[in-house]
Amino acid sequence: MSSIFFRQIEVGLHAVFAYLIGDIDSGDAAAVDPADDVDGLISLAQKHGLTIRYILNTHGHVDHVMGNAEMKEKTGARIAIHEAEAEYLQKIGDFWLSMFNARKSPAADIVLKDGDLFPVGGMQWKVLHTPGHTPGGICLYEASAGICLTGDTLFVGSVGRTDGPRASWEELYHSIKTKLLVLPGDTEIFPGHNYGPSPTSTIGYERIHNPFVNGFFSAGMF
Repeated sequence: MSSIFFRQIEVGLHAVFAYLIGDIDSGDAAAVDPADDVDGLISLAQKHGLTIRYILNTHGHVDHVMGNAEMKEKTGARIAIHEAEAEYLQKIGDFWLSMFNARKSPAADIVLKDGDLFPVGGMQWKVLHTPGHTPGGICLYEASAGICLTGDTLFVGSVGRTDGPRASWEELYHSIKTKLLVLPGDTEIFPGHNYGPSPTSTIGYERIHNPFVNGFFSAGMF
């Protein structure tokens, strides 16, 4: 896996983490949640000989997809999002677009399902459907690299909000318990926002120290 390129970049005013993942050998790359600083992400890719061919959205909230339109226009990248979230891209209201000074995302080009393997060069990113924060929220797991992009499902020391109209604490609880805490303990997690005491963590650490999830583990609930 020496040809993997992986970079976490905090973008915009809302502490969103975008990710640039690529394969140096093939030159293929994907931008995950390119919420802002699109030119910077493109420049970083070009610096390393990468071409952004895909935009991967962990979910459809405006603060994560507000760079989709610009990224697609400038790179021709195809937008991929979970099938339960694709329609929502076209339903983000003017109120939210105005609040975030954002453009509406183009429609999805690729719809993802739980268990799909999304190739980026030689990497295979497994789609983990983790509803709760939104109905179509996903995490992206690359087993050989020991990396999981957890979006707004699991943060460092916290979890995604469930007070929105499409959110459910019960679903989020189940998603974290059955899709994330079962991953190897040394899996490094990379969340969707820079909200915690550090930008990354591990599944093993969160099992024990995250106050929202450590009860799942200690109670033997999986």
